[in-house]
Amino acid sequence: MEPAIQVRNLNHHFGAGQLRKQILFDISADIFPGEIVINTGPSGSGKTTLLTLVCGLRSVQDGSVSTLGIELKGAAQRTLVRVRQSIGFIFQAHNLLAALTAVQNVQMSLYLDKSISPADSRARSVAMLEAVGLGQRLEHYPHQLSGGQKQRVAIARALVRRPKIVLADEPTAALDKASGREVVEILQHLAKEQGCAILLVTHDNRILDIADRILTLEDGRISSFASGISANTEQVLSALGHMHDPDKLNKQLQGLPDDKFVDALGGVAAEFEQVLKTMDLANAEATNKLLDQILDVSAERIRAMLHAERTTVYLVDKRRAQLRSKLAQHAGDQPLEILLPLGAGIAGKVAETGTTMNVADPQHHPDFNREIDRRTGFQTRSILAAPVRDRAGSVVGVAQVLNKKDRDAFTAADERMLEQFAPQLGIILETCERLLPVTANEPADRQ
Repeated sequence: MEPAIQVRNLNHHFGAGQLRKQILFDISADIFPGEIVINTGPSGSGKTTLLTLVCGLRSVQDGSVSTLGIELKGAAQRTLVRVRQSIGFIFQAHNLLAALTAVQNVQMSLYLDKSISPADSRARSVAMLEAVGLGQRLEHYPHQLSGGQKQRVAIARALVRRPKIVLADEPTAALDKASGREVVEILQHLAKEQGCAILLVTHDNRILDIADRILTLEDGRISSFASGISANTEQVLSALGHMHDPDKLNKQLQGLPDDKFVDALGGVAAEFEQVLKTMDLANAEATNKLLDQILDVSAERIRAMLHAERTTVYLVDKRRAQLRSKLAQHAGDQPLEILLPLGAGIAGKVAETGTTMNVADPQHHPDFNREIDRRTGFQTRSILAAPVRDRAGSVVGVAQVLNKKDRDAFTAADERMLEQFAPQLGIILETCERLLPVTANEPADRQ
């Protein structure tokens, strides 16, 4: 795939002679269609300058900038105009025309395109405003809209032409937390649908989680251009530095909102995936302990989110066609070990079929085995179990919750929530399997 924006060895300065000051130093970066890149860094680091260079609002002095396959250095003015017509712009100041309604402001973006009739122009503008949640505000003037609503109009105006690139400069700076989140999520959803490349300049750390990658500038130089996963996992990875203190780790991870926790779990999984590529096998035991701690915290969060009494995470032993409990919450002091043949018990059936099972009355279900209840004294009233797959799509484990509190059965919403965790748990369980394969001499319980 060709990058939508390609920057190579870009340098830029302001002024001349003794007043000459270099702003950008040897910048190189690629941004691809459908990708969201957040450009962050301290004030004065060159973020807005870079934004104006990639859209042709400033002339390229030294280096190369190619936007939509067109080299901007030395390009004719008509070429720069053509490039800018393929870009949607969103700024901190929404720049709406006060004398025009919301729908008229959006239509202005289509005004110069003579191939679009006035009727089509209005229809597209209305559809875009409806898509950003302003279908009831079409005829409102800017002074009748809130700050967040004005910024939604600006987003609709930027996206109505279906641009190939969206450039946004501090789009949430003047908004409160809730409005800012709404704006970036709308931008993310609509631009992803249209396959745009998005370059978003911001100081707002509250929105870093939408990024596929984060480009950090400091003093005009790239200090980091990494996966946006680091934005989601920063708090988790910080917490993992306190592995000697499980209570502190639990407190830090439990402090994350539910949606952030799911994202963060995926981030941790991917971090381990990268670590394993260069990992010394001598560190396998320590890494496995770290993964156990992450699974323990994850199991507790899953239990709390689904209002269940207990969570069990199983690991598939493909060589022996068995399902082993990697973590099983229970009331005893010692770890609970459970071994199931694939196809036996509710969890074993889920591992065999790869299908989620929601059992409202397990005591009368043909696949339920009461042995663990008899062994532990626990009374299972309801079960929800979902398959966990590895990166190749094979079932590598099962996540199971027991006994919905104050309800007879888990709901369809509970099923979706549990399935949210499955991809993240998949890499972790795959890693567990690779690090410490199940041995053959451990006792087996048949549930």
